[in-house]
Amino acid sequence: MTTPLRDTSSNKNLFLLAQLRWLAVAGQVFTIMVVHIWFHIPLPLQEMVSVLLFLVALNLVTLWRHRRSETVTNAELFFELLLDVAALTIQLYLSGGAANPFISLYLLQIGLGAVLLETWSAWTLVLIAGGCFVWLTTTFRPLTLPDAPREGLFDLHIGGMFVCFLLAASLLVQFITRINANLRARDTHLADLRQKSAEEDHIVRIGLLASGAAHELGTPLATLSVILNDWRHMAQFSSDPDLAEEMAEMQNQLDRCKAIVSGILMSSGEARGEGTLHTTAGAFFDEVIAEWRASRSPAHLEYRNTIDEGVAIISDHALKQVIFNVFDNALEASPDWVRVSVRRQGEELVLTVRDQGGGFAEEILSEFGKPYRSTKNRPGGGLGLFLVVNVVRKLGGSVRAMNGDRGASVTLNLPLSALTPDGRHGA
Repeated sequence: MTTPLRDTSSNKNLFLLAQLRWLAVAGQVFTIMVVHIWFHIPLPLQEMVSVLLFLVALNLVTLWRHRRSETVTNAELFFELLLDVAALTIQLYLSGGAANPFISLYLLQIGLGAVLLETWSAWTLVLIAGGCFVWLTTTFRPLTLPDAPREGLFDLHIGGMFVCFLLAASLLVQFITRINANLRARDTHLADLRQKSAEEDHIVRIGLLASGAAHELGTPLATLSVILNDWRHMAQFSSDPDLAEEMAEMQNQLDRCKAIVSGILMSSGEARGEGTLHTTAGAFFDEVIAEWRASRSPAHLEYRNTIDEGVAIISDHALKQVIFNVFDNALEASPDWVRVSVRRQGEELVLTVRDQGGGFAEEILSEFGKPYRSTKNRPGGGLGLFLVVNVVRKLGGSVRAMNGDRGASVTLNLPLSALTPDGRHGA
């Protein structure tokens, strides 16, 4: 089971636009109060408040849209900015037109469009904002200014321009800073996707190599099995008890090789769930432990299984090999003691394997699951844990490794929805 990958940066940008609109509404309320109360300049308050209420309603719809979906189209962002330009145009029309010092707020809308929109949309916004500017030079509702010297009115205009500059600069810095953070997060996400894609390609190549090797090994293993079976019936071999015992052990190991080859072919050649065995989670892990104990003969193995018997799953051969790999690593690090515990935690199965070895090196923990990251200094070292992490990840689970006071532990979280037939499981 894989999680669909979505680019959510546009949705985050929509949320930032909503935040800025709240600030713009608050700034307009403050400016209207100062102009009307402090400077005693009469304003058409009813109409201007109606525009502010429209912006509040628009923002509520925007936030609803933000929560509803993870992706937002360029057309939606373009329409949102058009409505902002329209609201600003109406406010400027009601308060002096192009002579209003806040006319330069159009540049804020255009700056946002340049960052958020596709090229054609940004230039369209420039043309529309420019047309509104030209229209406001001839069509507007004039303000009734208080009686004051010409120099006083000029100072008032300069003061308004300075407030507009501070407002636009502050909003742009905040917005572009947040946008850059979103872009960096998106780039990091895309880099992770590329890394995962490269790792999955590596797994495919390993799988093809393993499948080809299994096909090639099938014939010689069958030939060896026939020859060994003939030898066991020859008098010169069957009369020697020690030799007969060794030949029996050779046959067991040969059967094990054939079972491994068959498992590789089954995992690579059959769709998951077709021709596989339906079992329960508890029985599956009991079987895995029994097979591993019989083939590896660990000195001391502690095993605890607390899963309810009613949890039905598919006996997945690939998952079994992954678990064997974790067990083998623990046994290699700690030949005298290995502890395995498995339990159900909500909608997941949690398998924990502990050992009393030297623990993981810090560089291995920091790059856990990367291919060829190993301190064993042998060809192919590190591929085992790489395959473990990627197989579990493809199932929608996770792998966590950590060092304890003594030894290390590896925990596999396996979602039941990926292991059960048709995604259903028992209670």
